[in-house]
Amino acid sequence: MSVLKSLALAIELATVKRDQSGRVLAQLNRSHVFAQDQMTQLEVYAAETDKKWTTSAQISATPELMRHHYQFMGRLYQAIELQKEVIETSSLKISAAKQQLLEADFRLASLKLVLAKKKTDLSQLQSRREQKQMDEFAAMQTRRSADPCFTGEQS
Repeated sequence: MSVLKSLALAIELATVKRDQSGRVLAQLNRSHVFAQDQMTQLEVYAAETDKKWTTSAQISATPELMRHHYQFMGRLYQAIELQKEVIETSSLKISAAKQQLLEADFRLASLKLVLAKKKTDLSQLQSRREQKQMDEFAAMQTRRSADPCFTGEQS
């Protein structure tokens, strides 16, 4: 029975690990969505700022103001590129977490199959033992009925 207890413990630990992997994946997915939302906000802000600049630059624009605008837009586009890298890294982490969750699920399923097989084997072994005992009992009964010493008859 210690084999069954060991397998049950292994299944419990594998379940905990699988659940933990699921939570990590969910957290990474939330972070990824947040990063994508930030990216969208940066892109919208850049487009709006560029549109406002284009409109105001048609009215009046000094070289100094144009230089500041281009510097600002350069930094904004740099922030967008950095955010793209964050999203790519996040995607890689999600892929790794999905693989880890898949492996944890596979391990858990394998352990459950092994446990079921062990239970079946033990059940069959117990059935064989019981059958052997019944056969021995029947053989003893047959010997008793065939042997005059057991029946109380004397020749």
